[in-house]
Amino acid sequence: MNKSQEQVRKFVADRDWHTQLPDHVAKSISIEAAELLELFQWASPSVAEIKNDPEKLADIKAELADVFVYALQMSLLFNLDVDEIIKDKLAFADKKYPAKLMKQRSAGDGLATKKYLEIKKSYRKNGK
Repeated sequence: MNKSQEQVRKFVADRDWHTQLPDHVAKSISIEAAELLELFQWASPSVAEIKNDPEKLADIKAELADVFVYALQMSLLFNLDVDEIIKDKLAFADKKYPAKLMKQRSAGDGLATKKYLEIKKSYRKNGK
């Protein structure tokens, strides 16, 4: 259990929330993620603009923290090792989105985009 999980475990246990059902926690993750998204509704500020707006940055931090707390609470319900599941997901994403190919695609390389779409189609068809 990492430090953040331990903090969430204690917070949840102190309030007897450790018996919450997984669907309640999953719904809360989604609701908090929507609140984060709401901060960007009708606007597309750049990273630099947000960094120069302390109030906006504070709002983002608060909503992002809510998402993290509920996600960690979900990991605790199932005794999941957060570091391990992140490592596994990044390894999967590394194969699905090869760095060199993604850089070429971002640079406007049409062949790279075609190759990416082939990889994406294969992953959707085969589930990997």
